[in-house]
Amino acid sequence: MHNTLIGKIKENFLSVAPICAIVFILHFTGLAPLSGSLPARFLFGAFLIVLGLSLFLTGVDIGITPLGDRTGEALARSNKLWIVVIAGLILGFFTSLAEPGLLVLAGQVDTVTAGQIPGTGILFAVSSGLAVLLALGFLRMVYTIPLYIVLIVLYAIIGIASVFVSPEFLGIAFDASGATTGILAVPFILALAVGISSLKRDSKASEKDSFGLVAIASVGAIMAVMVMNLFSGGSEFGGELEIVTDSGQSFAGAFLGIARGVLENGFIALLPLLVILIFLQIVSFKLHRKAFVKLLAGFLYAYVGIVLFFLGVDGGFMDVGAAIGAALADNTALVIVVGFLIGFVTILAEPAVYVLTHQIEDVTSGYVKRAVVTVPLCIGVGAAVLLSVVRILIPAIQLWHYLLPGYIIALALSRFAPKLFVGIAFDAGGVATGPMTATFILAFTQGVASSAGGADVLIEGFGMISMVALLPIITLQVLGLIFKIKTAKDEKRGG
Repeated sequence: MHNTLIGKIKENFLSVAPICAIVFILHFTGLAPLSGSLPARFLFGAFLIVLGLSLFLTGVDIGITPLGDRTGEALARSNKLWIVVIAGLILGFFTSLAEPGLLVLAGQVDTVTAGQIPGTGILFAVSSGLAVLLALGFLRMVYTIPLYIVLIVLYAIIGIASVFVSPEFLGIAFDASGATTGILAVPFILALAVGISSLKRDSKASEKDSFGLVAIASVGAIMAVMVMNLFSGGSEFGGELEIVTDSGQSFAGAFLGIARGVLENGFIALLPLLVILIFLQIVSFKLHRKAFVKLLAGFLYAYVGIVLFFLGVDGGFMDVGAAIGAALADNTALVIVVGFLIGFVTILAEPAVYVLTHQIEDVTSGYVKRAVVTVPLCIGVGAAVLLSVVRILIPAIQLWHYLLPGYIIALALSRFAPKLFVGIAFDAGGVATGPMTATFILAFTQGVASSAGGADVLIEGFGMISMVALLPIITLQVLGLIFKIKTAKDEKRGG
């Protein structure tokens, strides 16, 4: 356990270090100077994030992922479709309701709209939508329906509905899709998928069906927010985002002021899954005491990790991201370049990306290496942030100008790319949009929107997460086509 934690600390340090380097280069060169206690808060926040991520991922390995594995196997063994569907609804709702990335986004929506779009409404709507689509994803796996067919139908429905959705809700809807699939939901959903698909007799079908469930579940978030728009009565929304460049708070005051809320939110985030674990232990798992205590220890690690992670994010990262975005907004070329670099390196710090890339390597028995997936993922996220910054600077460019052709390309590629890569790509689009994206990069783009002339923070400030979810789908399916062509050439030479 000790060696595992040290290894994760080293890995997460290398992931967060590039973000710190960019921030302090901008600070010390005077391009985006940080005033007051912000530099110290950011540095201490980075330390907390590294430690928090490491503890959380250790907890995922020994607690949350095994719970998902065992739950998936138990559902498959039941051989009762109604149990699978009901379990999908319950697990999907509570897992999403507690997702830290979604909690951050809901809070930002509530803040920017001054409560006109309540955060609690976003939370319950998105969690309900994800639950319904997770159950649908289970049915797809049971009946072995091709993933690309399901996704084409779902996104066709979304495309039609988008015509009737207000610009404010459109950005929030697609952002919610990404934010809901983060550090808590993804490990659990992926483990459920592997648990159910691993019991199929066809090993190749099992491998393909291990991916794609996250992609289907995240669509439910989009649909739910669109439905929510129908009950808004066509209200006009507006608001401003206050950019903190020097809050006047002391270093200790900034962290102590949020400590209680972070402790409570961390407990609320993990409580539903803990209750599920205890219930299933009583009625199904019946694990020996030592094995059960190990799972409980995993939840304790995860809780401490989430608390430290969000203490670092809320105590330093979000304010610094917004301050840098606001400071660079007048320098068009520089803010675009910095946007790409921040997107490229921030994705390395996303814990859900760590979980997915390792699972891809495990499920494919090393055929698809971790590094091979990570590089196009970073390029895709960097390009997504770059395009989002361009959209903020040029208000004539609307979000659907990106999303409509983007998803047409993504769905078209799904018809020709290897089916394994289709599932990997759509899942990667979901996991790329975790808490680091929902905090640091979202704060950065909203900082740009708050200072860019003519930009509406509510419309232009949101939508970035949806772009981060889209671009990796395209880049990883292109990677799949490259693998397909390379494999065909190798077989031709061998033949």
